[in-house]
Amino acid sequence: MEIQQGDVLKVEKIKDPVFVASKNFFNQSGEIIGCPILGESTESPLHIYVEMDENKGYIQCEQMKMLDLRVRGYKIIDRVKMADVINVTDAIQSIFDYI
Repeated sequence: MEIQQGDVLKVEKIKDPVFVASKNFFNQSGEIIGCPILGESTESPLHIYVEMDENKGYIQCEQMKMLDLRVRGYKIIDRVKMADVINVTDAIQSIFDYI
């Protein structure tokens, strides 16, 4: 099963669901860049609230991690709406923008 940007995964040994922030071409490597989704948090420029079919919570954009899914078990459990994917990727981009 091919992992897509915007998918939400349950990853082995990680408590919270993981939002896939990386683009599809990157995900083909078997690695992803993901952000945890916390049920309890506060909304802020880097904590984006999302509601999906089965899950809801705050994507923690500042907690990006590279995960090698070739060595971890995972399951796709949900999908974030495209408008929310854009909001999250914009927030992540803002971390690295120049002045």
